[in-house]
Formats: sequence, C-alpha cells, structure tokens
Amino acid sequence: MKSQQKCIVIFALVGCCAVLIALIFSAVDVWGDEEDGITEDNCSKKCQFVLVENIPEDVTIPYKGTIPLTTGLHDLLDKAHRLVEIVSPFWDLNSTKNAFQLPQAKQGEILFHRFIHLRSQSVNLRVVSGPSDSSELKVLMQHGADVHYLNMKALTKGQLNSSFWVVDRKHIYMGSAGMDWRSFSTMKEFGIIIYDCSCLAMDLNKIFSLYWQLQYKDFVPSIWSKKLTALYNKDKSLQLYLNDTEAKAYISSSPDVFCPKDRMKDIEAINRVIQDANTFIYISVTNYLPVLNSGQPKYWSRIDNILREALILKTHIKVRLLLSCWEQTDPLSFNFVLSLKTLCMESINCSLEVKFFRGINHNKYMVTDNSVYLGNFNWVGNEFFFNAGVGMVISQQVNEKNSSVVEKMKVVFERDWNSQYSKTLQPDKIPECRTLLQNSSDWK
Repeated sequence: MKSQQKCIVIFALVGCCAVLIALIFSAVDVWGDEEDGITEDNCSKKCQFVLVENIPEDVTIPYKGTIPLTTGLHDLLDKAHRLVEIVSPFWDLNSTKNAFQLPQAKQGEILFHRFIHLRSQSVNLRVVSGPSDSSELKVLMQHGADVHYLNMKALTKGQLNSSFWVVDRKHIYMGSAGMDWRSFSTMKEFGIIIYDCSCLAMDLNKIFSLYWQLQYKDFVPSIWSKKLTALYNKDKSLQLYLNDTEAKAYISSSPDVFCPKDRMKDIEAINRVIQDANTFIYISVTNYLPVLNSGQPKYWSRIDNILREALILKTHIKVRLLLSCWEQTDPLSFNFVLSLKTLCMESINCSLEVKFFRGINHNKYMVTDNSVYLGNFNWVGNEFFFNAGVGMVISQQVNEKNSSVVEKMKVVFERDWNSQYSKTLQPDKIPECRTLLQNSSDWK
C-alpha cells in the first residue's frame, strides 16, 4: 500500500515537472542581443520625423509636407552603422518583365542591391517575412542576411501584415509599404520615419524580437518573456519631442494573442484615439469591412461600434472615411458605410462623409484634431482578428508652425479628399468599381 502511494506521489511530481518544463519552453524568450547600453533611463527622446509617400506617376497629386518613400528608406540605409531589422509580409523588389517600362519600377531593384551590399559595409541585416519561396530572400541569405519566417497560418490561421524597419535600434520606419516593387511604383503608400528615437525604437524592437523567436513554432506560446513586455501604452505613453514639438507616443500590436504584458492592442489604440477626438476624425484605409470570413462570414462589431458610438455620442464631430474603389472593393463595404450614414439622418450634430479614391490608395491611418494612428491594417475584421500587424499612436497639439505630425497628416488627408481622384459614389456604382477603373471618364 505504501509503495503504491509512493508511486502515485512520484508520478504526480513527474507530471508537475513535465508541465512546468513545457510552460518554460513554450515561453518566447529573447536571445542575448547587444543592447548598446541603451535603457529606458538613457534612451533618446528628442527625435525628428518625416512623412513618406509613394505617389504613382499616373496620379497627379503633389507631395505636400512629405518626401518620396524611396528617398526616406535610402536615407535610413545611409544612417545604418551596425544593424538593419526589417519586417515585411513578402519580398518582391525586382520588377517583372511586364513592368520594365515603368520608371519607378526600378526603385525596388535599386533598394534590393543596397541590401545585398550591407554586409560588405559591416552592417548586419535581419529579416522577418511570411512563409515564402522568395528567390530574393535566398540571395540575401547568400550575402549574409539572417532571415526568419513567421508562419501565421499555423499560429492564428492568419497572415503577416506587419511592415516596419528598426535601424541601429534608434531609427524606425512604419507604414503601409512592404518590400514590393509595386510599393515604389504603382501603389499609393504612406508611412513615417522617425530618427534618433531609441526609446521608441527599443519598444518596436521588442515586437521584432517576438516575431524572430516564433520562426519554428506552430502554436502561440502560453507565456511571454518579461523581456517582451511593452515599454509604453495608452496609460504610460512615451513623452518625447518630434521636430522640437512635445508629443506622446506608443506602439500597438495585433492579433490580441500577440500582445505580451502592457502591449496595447491595435483595436484598443484605435478606440482610444477616436474617444479622445474633439472636432474631427479622418480615416484613410483601402477597405472597410467589419466582417470575419473564416468559413461562414459573420459580423465583427468591434470597429463598427466604435464609429457608431462616436457619431451618436460626440457632439458636432466631423467624421470622414476615404476608401478605395478598385477591383477587390467588396459591395458589402458600401452597405456598412451606408448603415453608418443613416445614423446621421435628420441630425444636425452628426456628420459622416464617405468618399472613394479611384484605384488602390494603400494608406492605413487615422488623424484627429489631437492624435494620429498609423498602422498596417485595412479596417477589416479578419485582419485585426487573425493577422499580425503593428500600429503607432502619436498625440500632439497643433501648433502655429504647422510642424506637428497631426497637422501634417491632416494636410495629406485633405489633399487626397479634395483631389480629382476622390468622389462620393452612389450605391449602384460600388459593384462597378472595376468598370469605373477601366473607363476613367465615368469617374468625373
């Protein structure tokens, strides 16, 4: 009897140890990286920023308070002395044979050759990509790059949408453009580059580290390393200067299961920015579709309800939604925005305007009277729920010099909103976006 009890006790102890070991090894830890002695106490908070865009040559919209995307990215590579870390869903920088006539298409190839030569300049290149058989990534590995693949399909049944750079742990890029030649030629892209901002770069690098360690995993860890704990969030924003103007900032992430302790979820960051708006909310995204398509489509209310509450509860606030009219525009998008517009019928305190931009306006941002949210997602349920992405919130008072991020992004939005490429479409026009693109004269 006693020997039986001993066996039971031993078996229980072995079981507990096995569970403990499994939990320990399921945790994502961060390898012993060089930290350069940078900590929260001594990291740089006096930062500079530029807004970057790619405007296709067939779109006659001027750069306004922005610089070309390729100019900004090449400048980042010029400043790299030790390490360039890049997250991109895929790699296709060399244009196809059919695109050789596009002058801008060469920009991707030029950028690719700069990546190839980083190692010869004693600069390490680390890349996180979605599962890919990219010949370009194979070439980069042959030239010394370290490449990790993030299998989101196995982890969350989603995909990698994140697009950002961290250079020498002090300069960052975040925006809509991935490492695709189209992002420097035929696609309208938007993003931000922030220089000499090691506080923010250190926090963004934690997300890079999280992705990096997930390469060989096909499940989401049950425990995250303390080293991945977010430095800043909506309750503890980074206090910094951007172009000599006071600001607050933090970085958010998706999906929810990819958010370690204190990391703000993207949907919560969007909610906070909308809640804090006083006079206007301008949103520029390719698609708006609050639906989950995982087998049987179903309504995903989180983002739709946030806008509905703003329209109903916020007095005298102006909401503008700029979407794309392109081949993949879902007719349901119009149904949802029409439903939002009905909330403002016969109400003088409620204002929602919706326009469609002809072609692919790949921008993914929101600007209000006091904050901006810049992310990697269209406002589509599937993206927030399943996919990996990051966002950045910057809060800043508009100043007389018009040098704030908020003011500059407001100017960019209004430029696009008032351009010849944006217009209000009637309900019966939405399913015909493909036809409208083929017959541009019908757009006028």
